[in-house]
Amino acid sequence: MQTKAVLGLQEASQIIAAARAEAEANNWAVAIAVVDDGGHPLALERLDGCAPIGAYIAQEKARTSALGRRESKIYEDMVNGGRNAFISAPLLTSLEGGVPVVVNGQIVGAVGVSGVRADQDSQIAKAGASSVA
Repeated sequence: MQTKAVLGLQEASQIIAAARAEAEANNWAVAIAVVDDGGHPLALERLDGCAPIGAYIAQEKARTSALGRRESKIYEDMVNGGRNAFISAPLLTSLEGGVPVVVNGQIVGAVGVSGVRADQDSQIAKAGASSVA
């Protein structure tokens, strides 16, 4: 039998706080979502000024990253490289800003961020993900 770490409410809150700190330090209004390794929501925060759709997109980026076990940017790069079929893949958003949370070499969940430029979303998500690594 194998064992693995599992994200709990404490870790999800820690991820949200670290990501929010990165966003606020840069005056970026974003939504931040944390999901478990199955892509199920654990936490969501939409900062003041972020468009409501940001919450939906952040969750989808996080889910894509968790289920794919990689950054959602990989899928965006595939589409931009000509693999247009990934645009219609189920349970997948090909937008940068979803980052896996890795603990002891295992993917235990993911963070998704939406609201600013793609690289900025990713910067915030990485700040959150690295807070529990």
